[in-house]
Amino acid sequence: MYRTIISSILSEFGDTNAMVFHDRQISYTELIRLIKDYKIFIRKNTIEPGQVVSFDALYTPGTCALLIALIENGNIIVPLPAAAEEKRTRLLQIAQVERQILADGRVVAHNRRADHPYYQHLRSGALPGLVLFSSGTTGHCKAAVLNFAKLITHYDRSTLRPRRTLAFLSPDHIGGINTLISTLVHGGCVITAAERSPQSIYQAVALHRADTLPTTPTFLTMSLIAGEFARHDLRSLRLITYGTEPMPLQTLRKLNDILPAVRFKQTYGLSEVGILPTVSKDNHSLWMKLGSHGFAHKIINGTLWVRSEMAMLGYLNAPAAFDQDGYFNTEDAVDADGDYIRILGRRSELINVGGEKVYPGEVENILLEMDHVAEATVTGKPSPVTGMVVRAVLRLTEPEPLSALQQRVRAYCKTRLEAFKIPVVIELTDQPMYSDRLKKIRAA
Repeated sequence: MYRTIISSILSEFGDTNAMVFHDRQISYTELIRLIKDYKIFIRKNTIEPGQVVSFDALYTPGTCALLIALIENGNIIVPLPAAAEEKRTRLLQIAQVERQILADGRVVAHNRRADHPYYQHLRSGALPGLVLFSSGTTGHCKAAVLNFAKLITHYDRSTLRPRRTLAFLSPDHIGGINTLISTLVHGGCVITAAERSPQSIYQAVALHRADTLPTTPTFLTMSLIAGEFARHDLRSLRLITYGTEPMPLQTLRKLNDILPAVRFKQTYGLSEVGILPTVSKDNHSLWMKLGSHGFAHKIINGTLWVRSEMAMLGYLNAPAAFDQDGYFNTEDAVDADGDYIRILGRRSELINVGGEKVYPGEVENILLEMDHVAEATVTGKPSPVTGMVVRAVLRLTEPEPLSALQQRVRAYCKTRLEAFKIPVVIELTDQPMYSDRLKKIRAA
């Protein structure tokens, strides 16, 4: 069924806009033609069903058409993130890539046989696969293997809701894959920007009347600092979804003040389990409900576990944290209030101060309330006395002597935080504190 399912759906939408790329509109008819061209390309280059194939994860019409053509050819697909050559070589080896499609259209045949048991499972069912790498902020990229057929059949088309969606997360990310497939199978339009800067993103929103922006809290914080919301006509924008990391409450409050007509929706998803349906408690709240269509969840000792019909088969290069009932340990610490949950942060980011738990996000939210604090990143710093102390790195909107800032931070935090949560080490930076995927870089 998957071999023609996407193309047959896309053909329903004819000459309506499927994509905007470099300000050029591409219709569904043109996109279907590109998919057919890539199917010819695949045959000419003897790319067989079941082979592991990589390409550069760029948001272009050609890349999107190639992705769909490879799905319908039954390949195991590896979208490669932008990275230094040494890292890309390592990713190709981890994924056991057999054919690499370069940006210039050449196909490199790697002299290896992809024989991992997960690949054999997909081939035995003649199923397309997807390999996604974790961001690797700890230095180790995990490679998750998913059944692409399950991802495709998950989308509910009973009510078509065509959206004009700004493509923010790239196709090497589960959110980027979800944005692309979900927008297209509902007859919407995927809008690309020249680069992922606040100026470029909001220019594209204004010029092409995007109504939906899926993004990250870090990018939204950057946008507030840059003042870009006031520089563009954003009246078309109706929905901003945010996920991949906890949202600072102060950022959400400011966004609601600046964009009162926009609905803000928190999303939740992982490469390992897919994108869960969510319902935010309200525009100003960080509490959300997790949907049950195709998913179930439980909370054990404050940690969220998720069971998914779309769950990965496992990692190529690491053990997978599934329990005997098929629930995956997300390692996200949560609070619960009835049916609602609130994400506190990753267990790996937890700071242990003399046996007391400190979640970085809680301290960052307090620091962001202070005057002239644009960004705050909280981590743990080893201490011979308490094991760890809280370390805060701040970026300011106005210059201030470090000694004066340290006094101000400690005085303010004494009124809002327990003593063990108050930053002991306070530093200034003018450097970005986020990754290539525009997520805050933080580790305890």
